[in-house]
Amino acid sequence: MYKLAKGFSITPYRLSQLASLNNKILADAYAHCLHIAQSHYENFPVASRFLNKNLRYPISVVYAFARSADDFADEGDLNTIERYELLDDYMHELETIEENSLSNHSSNPIFIALADVIEQFQIPIKLFKDLISAFKSDVHTTRYQNFDQVMAYCQKSANPVGRILLYLNNSASEENLNYSDAICSSLQLINFYQDIAQDMDENDRLYLSLDELQKFSITIEDIKNKTNNTQTQSLMNFQIKRAQQLILSGKPLCHNLSGRFALEIRLIYTAGNIILKKLSLNTNNIYLRPRLNKIDKIKILWHGLFF
Repeated sequence: MYKLAKGFSITPYRLSQLASLNNKILADAYAHCLHIAQSHYENFPVASRFLNKNLRYPISVVYAFARSADDFADEGDLNTIERYELLDDYMHELETIEENSLSNHSSNPIFIALADVIEQFQIPIKLFKDLISAFKSDVHTTRYQNFDQVMAYCQKSANPVGRILLYLNNSASEENLNYSDAICSSLQLINFYQDIAQDMDENDRLYLSLDELQKFSITIEDIKNKTNNTQTQSLMNFQIKRAQQLILSGKPLCHNLSGRFALEIRLIYTAGNIILKKLSLNTNNIYLRPRLNKIDKIKILWHGLFF
């Protein structure tokens, strides 16, 4: 047991397999990632205590990687060049892991832990590279011409996360990967729909496709001005129904899995459906961001346990 900075006291799942010096380094790295995962608010469960510790720590590492890279693309006052440089550094770290596995000499605790996770669970490095590609896209892409382009973005920004989780759980069959893609893409769409105002205000970014705006007689200026009318209501009803169909198509994954991991996926699936329900009730004001309250969390747990 290691007493670590920031109040952590944990025994990482693979500690006994490493040399004594690396034990301490790896323990600190896992603690750093767990702190990131536990200190960020998310509408969907992240590395929750329902998971077995053998998965909670690796999932925290994956989250820390994705969260920090996403922040490079979106947060702070960095210019475009600086954002690309930080994301390029992450891509270089991934290439170093790909070439050297655990022998890499990164000073970044996220990649110290991530190298261990990738090596143990044999996760395809492409999944992490796809995430970086998606974050780079966020830096330079603010409009999407059609829904196919939006889904292509989801394929790199969201689907890799679900696939990584399945590899961590040793359940990455082709069937499960496809169901996971459906759930993850729908969750990504849900995030787009609940953050329309924030994305536009902070980054002048819109994930509603331009051809569908035109179809419903809505302009970019309408979105910037936070216009609510029958057209915006119709647009969001259309978007929400499509996301509902997509997440429903991935529902069999919740039955294909077992144990605590299955519970976690069911919690995520149920949370997504509850957020969709809240969004459907907000179509008279499409810029409101739904939040999960205590009653919602009880519902999520109940449905997760008795799916």
